[in-house]
Amino acid sequence: MDLIVSEKAIAGERIAELLADSAVKHKIVAGARVFEFSWKGNEIQLVPLRGHISDVEYPKKYANWRGVDVRELINPEVIVYSEKELAIINAIKELAPNAENFIVATDADREGEAIGLEAITYAQSTNKNLGIKRAYFSAIAKEDIDKSFNSLEKFDYNFAYSANARREIDLIWGAVLTRFLSIVSGQIGKDFLSVGRVQTPTLALVVDREKERLAFISKKYWEIVAHCEKSKMAFEAMHQEEKFWDKEKALAVFNKNPKTAIVKKAEKKVRVLKKPVPFNTTEFLRAATAIGFSAGRAMDVAEHLYQRGFTSYPRTDNSTYPASLNLKEILNKIASVREIMDDVQKVLKQKEIIPSAGKETKDHPPIYPVAPVQKEALSPEEWRIYELICRRFLATLSEDAKTENTSVLLDAEGEPYIAKGQVILFAGWKAVYPYSELNETLLPKLEEGDVVRIEKLDMSEKETQPPGRYSQGSLIKLMEENNLGTKSTRPSIIQKLYFRRYISGNKSIEPSKVAFAVIDSLEKHCGTVTKPEMTAKLEQEMDEVAAGKMKQREVVDKSCADLKQVMDLLFKNKESVALELRMALRFSDIMGKCACGGNFVTRRGKTGKRFVGCSSYPNCTVTYPLPQKGIIVPLNEYCPECKAPIIQVKNGRFKYKMCLTMTCVTKKDWVKKDATVATAVKTPEKKPEESKAVEVVKSAPVKEEKPVELKKEKKAPKPRAPRSKKSASEVGNEAGK
Repeated sequence: MDLIVSEKAIAGERIAELLADSAVKHKIVAGARVFEFSWKGNEIQLVPLRGHISDVEYPKKYANWRGVDVRELINPEVIVYSEKELAIINAIKELAPNAENFIVATDADREGEAIGLEAITYAQSTNKNLGIKRAYFSAIAKEDIDKSFNSLEKFDYNFAYSANARREIDLIWGAVLTRFLSIVSGQIGKDFLSVGRVQTPTLALVVDREKERLAFISKKYWEIVAHCEKSKMAFEAMHQEEKFWDKEKALAVFNKNPKTAIVKKAEKKVRVLKKPVPFNTTEFLRAATAIGFSAGRAMDVAEHLYQRGFTSYPRTDNSTYPASLNLKEILNKIASVREIMDDVQKVLKQKEIIPSAGKETKDHPPIYPVAPVQKEALSPEEWRIYELICRRFLATLSEDAKTENTSVLLDAEGEPYIAKGQVILFAGWKAVYPYSELNETLLPKLEEGDVVRIEKLDMSEKETQPPGRYSQGSLIKLMEENNLGTKSTRPSIIQKLYFRRYISGNKSIEPSKVAFAVIDSLEKHCGTVTKPEMTAKLEQEMDEVAAGKMKQREVVDKSCADLKQVMDLLFKNKESVALELRMALRFSDIMGKCACGGNFVTRRGKTGKRFVGCSSYPNCTVTYPLPQKGIIVPLNEYCPECKAPIIQVKNGRFKYKMCLTMTCVTKKDWVKKDATVATAVKTPEKKPEESKAVEVVKSAPVKEEKPVELKKEKKAPKPRAPRSKKSASEVGNEAGK
């Protein structure tokens, strides 16, 4: 008997169905689901995993944040690998003694190898004589699965060790830095300050861009456009100078007010627009975020399509199709998809089908469609991602687009104006890839010596703009360029920054005040934590582990030595760090202005319950209660009735607006109009491009705590150790990436 493990249940069932010579049976072993089937006369049992079945963590004795010196955590010897999925682990242990071969069929990447090693370890605990083999594939399709299982390879232990090195390093860095900054700032419990090996340099990129924007000084300039006409066809021509930095000079040109212009030169050029290269992970995510997906959601959907056998593996650096990939066969397969069948036929009718090529690597092929699926068989999100992948595949096999571009130089009262036109000669790949528009700008026939009429001049005042904020797609590209994270982890790192409220916005990422406080303090006292160089160096060393040139423990020990130096600096400047963070965090969540002139800020009472109080306390004792669950978002709005701040509360999928005054008349109106008292309104599912902050103005008020009476205290009570539901390892893993 052979025993197979897959990374997820959906992938395992698909693999079983593709391999099976007969029906696939389902059974429960030790509480876990198992697939049974026969393949080429062999009895097969397949256990689907749920990703990692072991946790990397610290022992419970390190759980007390205040009771343990964070420097004690800089020790890889104390890290343990604990059982996470007991039912699956027990099933592997129970089935292994009867197996002859153990086949790892997890995702063919670094993380998949580490997951496979966990399963191997548990299987060998009950059968040391197991033959260990590996099935590598890039698509869960019949041809790919048969090929991989007919030519099983050796398991790559070094590849798995490199992934485990990253897990240990991320845990250590995340736990140590997160605890230190959270404790010294007093920001513990659920609102701890998350810091990580990759997360923090990534956040620093966002903060540094925002600093560039804040430091940017706009400069005024003026543009002059001539509205022209010839042969009853209107067109525009811009003054050749484009930007006038001197208003007087612009006015002198504008006041000439010419009525005609003479064509001095007309040039035409044919421009070739090269077709795009195939999707690697980074380019796929950039394209998906451009059509409204978050990077994390796009990757989740692509992963699901891969597991169902519709598209290839979505984590790859490769942007060149391998010679072994039968491109025409794939075209013929997806020709049955109704929404794209006409465009597929356009490609098939070409004289030659020559794919574009980008960067070639030795890992998985680029992302491409594997099997046809109709729109109604997928969710709206799945269809949009599937169509994007299909159309990118078609674009890479299409012909280059061509345009005719015209540039005309006009003379009007001695002033030069330029008119530009563009005509599509051949749409090529643009015809099958609507995500990249190709527009035409038509001009009348213009030849040297022609006279055109100028109907009017427009002079407009404009300002130079600061550099734009990063989008998720551009941030992922920047992370790749700086070797921050991997193609697998980058989307989840960005999601963590959103979750910890360090950043907001989707198409335009904006850092919060807390993000500024954390990055500013670290840059001042220990800049290496915020720079990508150290993280990039660690990534290179982990590649050395994968290549067998370094040992896992060697890399982890070197990383711990670097962290010790970092902590020496932070402890040396502990008081300064604490003061800077506390001052910044005190005003990080300003809810609005108080009538006394102070700011309303979020605070916590003796019991730990949060409320809004005036920053001018004790001179001003105005307070408002807050809901004790959910994320509070200031809206810079005020109630038209009581003038109190209006906030938005986000709790999971629920989102609602409310006035802070518990007895406000607006809430009574809400109760009359909506009988569902003390309920929040669920945000409806929306298409990604339509997703906006939802305002629920008729929701009934949520249950609120009574206003907290502010009293003067002679001495602050000694803070207790945080009673967080998160373990030390969970915090470390969350922050470390």
